[in-house]
Amino acid sequence: MKIAIVGAGAIGGYLGARLAHAGHEVTFIARNRNLEAIRARGFRLRLEDGTELHAPTARAVQHPHEAGPQDAVLLTTKAHQVRELLPAMRGLFGERTSVVSMINGLPWWYFHRLAGPYEGRRLQSLDPDGMLATHIEPERIIGGVVYPAAELVEPGLVRVIEGNRFTLGEPDGSKSERVLALAQALMGAGFKAPVARDIRSEIWVKLWGNLTFNPLSALTHATLAQICRFPATRDLAARMMAEAQGVGEALGVEFKISIDKRIAGAEAVGEHKTSMLQDVEAGRALELEALVGSVVELGRVTGRPVPTIEAIYAATSLLAQTLAAQRGRLAVAPA
Repeated sequence: MKIAIVGAGAIGGYLGARLAHAGHEVTFIARNRNLEAIRARGFRLRLEDGTELHAPTARAVQHPHEAGPQDAVLLTTKAHQVRELLPAMRGLFGERTSVVSMINGLPWWYFHRLAGPYEGRRLQSLDPDGMLATHIEPERIIGGVVYPAAELVEPGLVRVIEGNRFTLGEPDGSKSERVLALAQALMGAGFKAPVARDIRSEIWVKLWGNLTFNPLSALTHATLAQICRFPATRDLAARMMAEAQGVGEALGVEFKISIDKRIAGAEAVGEHKTSMLQDVEAGRALELEALVGSVVELGRVTGRPVPTIEAIYAATSLLAQTLAAQRGRLAVAPA
């Protein structure tokens, strides 16, 4: 398959390197030092056991039109970064190109082909002017949920921390020829790639943790284990999850595990800083709308109150605004 990776960071690098190593024609859309490194040496993976996998055939281009039409485009950026890639990304699209959304949080296409009273509705928090839906036709979309953890160690080198599962699913729940072909490509590259009949429920289980622990960690500068083991924040996390579950269930989502088990799973990860806390410490923009603001919006859409989530969203939004205005970063350091 011809596959473009839009977002040559940790997850994009992990996917692209393994797919290229398996013989697929992989092109990274990259910039700056990452672009130079991939062009010079291909892409390297440092696996969990310390061994390295090298994909010398992986290409990198700065402008999508240089790669041309693809069979599949894997979107592995952060949610708020997608808009800045439009309309240039259309240079990757052919008549049958699929776009695989591998982004944390609720996707802008959430209501596409969702049977029921909300079908076709636009999430204002994620696509207020319809720009995403205009430049990426909903019919191209395949849903994806990312479970592995990895980090970009240096340009062109990703370290895999743990995991190899990427769940895929069509918005309408069908097992189409294109989603099965993509799953086969991923499995051939060494990944677990189940095709879900209900991709939105899979998205919500991942979101359940992200909408809770990301903003709480950004506000408290605590790790997952610290949040889960401190009684007050553990209770706060449970209340946020209960509110989110009410919203999800109003939309037909099935939660197959309990809140206690979901929190226990986060606690088991240990002294891990969430991506949002890492962004606060590095002075980067926060993934707030896709992870939290969209759930607040869906609370209004479904008529389900989410007062705890709204309060945490307000506080984290002000933090994000303050950091952006000051062009600053915030980290706890020894006195």
